[in-house]
Amino acid sequence: MTIAEALRDAARRLGTDWARDEAELLMAHALGVTRSAMLLGRMRDPAPLAFAHMLERRLEDEPVAYIIGEAEFYGRRFAVTPDVLIPRGDSEAVIAAALDAAPAPSRILDLGTGSGCLLLTMLAECPGARGWGLDRSAEALMVADANAAALQLKERVRFLKVDWNQPGWAERLGAFDLILANPPYVEAEAELDASVRDFEPAGALFAGADGLDAYRCLIPQLPHLLADQGVAVVEIGHRQAAAVTAIAARAGFSVTVLQDLAGRDRALVMRINRLAKRG
Repeated sequence: MTIAEALRDAARRLGTDWARDEAELLMAHALGVTRSAMLLGRMRDPAPLAFAHMLERRLEDEPVAYIIGEAEFYGRRFAVTPDVLIPRGDSEAVIAAALDAAPAPSRILDLGTGSGCLLLTMLAECPGARGWGLDRSAEALMVADANAAALQLKERVRFLKVDWNQPGWAERLGAFDLILANPPYVEAEAELDASVRDFEPAGALFAGADGLDAYRCLIPQLPHLLADQGVAVVEIGHRQAAAVTAIAARAGFSVTVLQDLAGRDRALVMRINRLAKRG
């Protein structure tokens, strides 16, 4: 079977609107070439045996990113493993919001850094910045550190094993011009696609019965970590804007809600409400 024939068969078996894209990503990885190189010069070659095994894994719902070990985010490639969430295009709204709200930060803190995609993207976009990435998972921090090395950012970033649920976690961190966070925000009983529910780390997904437990714990602690005129940008579920805004307001923040490319609420830009503080 040629590569062209194998791709057609795989797209048919996968049977989704994005099946062809997934099949091409898997095939290019099996060949060890870029997708464009495959499409332009390899379509008549015999399909590699590795592709069939990779396709079977995908047919059993394993995400493509875990099969090939990487995902694209904001135009860059990030290594991923089942120890971290897969970077998604929705989260690029956090980057856009952060670049607009804090275009030249000096110190950036990323809470729940996972693969490091948010923090490392901001460091790549802001050459004068230094970053601190916190996560309670040692395995996730290893992935983030590998991504920092691949992007040649290791000299500007530190990764720390920290759990924001534990007392004293923020001591000696200092103040930051920009805080990023993509905390767990999925309801415990939410219906999820099998590729998410069965493969991505539950601790990075679920946050109590209503999906708000992480925000209730984390947001009230952020004012002590923000420098004067600092800003925090937090990702939310697309139905959570009102609830998380209320949590932020009680913590002394003024909030702007921003949308992702699909027009869904996706990020909160939070600044200390100075008038409320003086009052």
